[in-house]
Formats: sequence, structure tokens, C-alpha cells
Amino acid sequence: MKRDTLCIHGHKHESYGTGAITPPIFQSSTFARVGVGEATDHIYSRIQNPTRDAAEKTIAALEGANEGFAFSSGMAAISTVMELFASGDHVIATEDLYGGAIRLFTNQKHGLEFTYVDTGDVNAVKTAIKPNTKAIYLETPTNPLIHVTDIAAIRAAVPKSFIIIVDNTFLTPYLQNPLEHGADIVVHSGTKYLSGHSDALAGFAVANCPKICEELRTNHKSIGACLSPFESFLVVRGIKTLALRMDRIESNTLAIANWLRTHPKIKSVNYAGFPSHPSYEISKKQARGFGGMLSFETDTKETAHALLTNVKIVTYAESLGCVNSLITIPATCTHEDVPIDVRNARGITDKLVRFSVGIENPQDIIDDLAQAMA
Repeated sequence: MKRDTLCIHGHKHESYGTGAITPPIFQSSTFARVGVGEATDHIYSRIQNPTRDAAEKTIAALEGANEGFAFSSGMAAISTVMELFASGDHVIATEDLYGGAIRLFTNQKHGLEFTYVDTGDVNAVKTAIKPNTKAIYLETPTNPLIHVTDIAAIRAAVPKSFIIIVDNTFLTPYLQNPLEHGADIVVHSGTKYLSGHSDALAGFAVANCPKICEELRTNHKSIGACLSPFESFLVVRGIKTLALRMDRIESNTLAIANWLRTHPKIKSVNYAGFPSHPSYEISKKQARGFGGMLSFETDTKETAHALLTNVKIVTYAESLGCVNSLITIPATCTHEDVPIDVRNARGITDKLVRFSVGIENPQDIIDDLAQAMA
């Protein structure tokens, strides 16, 4: 099946005798055993739940993975994946990384070592390798500067034993499938585009390697940060329109990004869909689109603040990937825990605005931005 069809039919249809075409919400913490030493496929919802099964099968099908695991948030997914590593292990990570992931990696208590580099530079990654390096953690495109990493090039440049983890939240499995390019694990904040309506918290991890899947399965049920039945239902429902939403969002984003480039108060626009973007050809090679995330630098801090204060249709809020257009300043929101000198060195200043484009009429969004900066 094509991926737009998989969005709707990515899980085995099981109506459990009801004829329902939508997976029922199995709001049960436990399930009756058949007899002594005998059980159905479901015993306890922390281990497995029929509604969560539908969400996990859908994300696995979309990513081309053998198994998928659904978590209570994107950060729960990342945290559980990092349990694959032991004290003393070294991880190379993308330097322009979501602030929550940086906070987790900075404050983790398991003795892991992290080195942040521009993973778009293969030589920088190779230079950062140490005898204790075990993994490469990539975000592509990055949050918030929209840098792109060539996943296949990284896979070819590092030892096969290294586990490559890719956060695919920005492009979703509809537009990019990192496993096809050499990644071992893909993580998502399902809160964003997958659910798509700002009404659910969710996270996912998928993999192919049987050993990795077994370890993830054990960590998943042992740590217990599993997706609830109701939010599993919301994510499955959201994914049904993922293809439609992403197509509209990407079309809107290109129109808005092109308009922003013409505005006198905008100094620069970061969007991978511009042919002038340094990784445009890489994006075309490893993805089927450029997504709905962009960032831009205003001429002054006052312009950025006025923009956030004066918008009427666009919403000043954290998060991203929903049907509403959302705008924020990463330096004071998503990346506030990153030291100011590190933020500024990477270009995450108080003039940088991150924009998650929604499905509204693009002219309405442009008019709203224009009046907010007037």
C-alpha cells in the first residue's frame, strides 16, 4: 500500500465482533485469563492493549519497521530508547537539537557522555568518534534552524555497530523514512503531526533489528511510560488525515516562506524547501517533501515580540504540527534551558522565530503576519 493509504489502513482491522471500522477504546487496565497458565494476547495494559496495538501497528507500517512502541510522550520515547545504553557510553548528537532532548541528555543520571556536532558535516561526526562511542542521535530537519543531515552518509561513515537514532517528528513517516537510509531506531513526538490536533500527548519508537526490538519491548513494559488507550485512539484517528494535512501544510509553508523573504523586517528565512537551502538536494534525496516547519530572523527583538503579541489567527504557543498555525521564540520557550552563550553561538537568538504552519488559508496567515509587524 502507498503511505497515504497506510495512514488509514496501517493496522489490522479488528472489530472484535462489533463491525466497528474504528478501533474500539479498550479502557481496561487488565484482562481475564483463560485458565491457569493460559491467557489471551492481552494480559495487562502496561504490557499490551488492543487500542495501543492499533497505534503501534500503524506507525510501524508507515515507517517500514518490524515493530513500533507507543509512549505517553515524545520525551518518554526518547528516554526509554536511551536506556539501551550503559554508564560510560558515548553518544554523538546533532547540535541544533530540540531543547527538551538537550535537557534530558544534560541531566540524565546514567553516566552517558554526549558530544554535540553539526551532523550535516560528516567529517565533524567522524572526528567526534571516541573508543566508547555507541550511538549517533540525529534530528533532521533540526529544531529550530532546519538543518538537514544526510542519514545515509552518516551510516556509511561510522562503524556498523553504532546505533543510529533519528527523530523524525518534523517530516513524519509520510514524508521521510529514516530506516530506509540506514537508521536503526526512529522516534517521534506523536503529540505533533501524527495526532495533529493538539489534543493528545504521545511518543513512538520503531525499529527493525530483533535485538533492539526485544530490548525496547522490555524497557517499554518495565519503565511503563505507555500510551493510554484513549490517546492511542486519538493518534490513530489523527493519522487517518496525516497525508491530507501534510500536503496542505507543505503547500502553505512554501507560500508563506516565500512571502516572508520579501518582508523588510525579516532578515533571513530557514526552510529546507528553498532551492537555495544548502541541503536542498539532500532533502530531495531522502525525503518526499519539506514539511511545515520554518524559522526566521527578524530585524530586532522588538519586531519578534510584536509579532507574537499582535497575531490574531496564528497562535503564540509552544508545540507544533497541528492544524492551527503556531508561533514562538525558541530562546525563551523550547530552548530556554540551553545556556545563552550556546544558544547565541548556534543562532538561536531572541530575534529567531519558529513557525509551525497550519492548514488555514495561506493568504489569511500572510495577512495576519503582515498586520502583526505593521
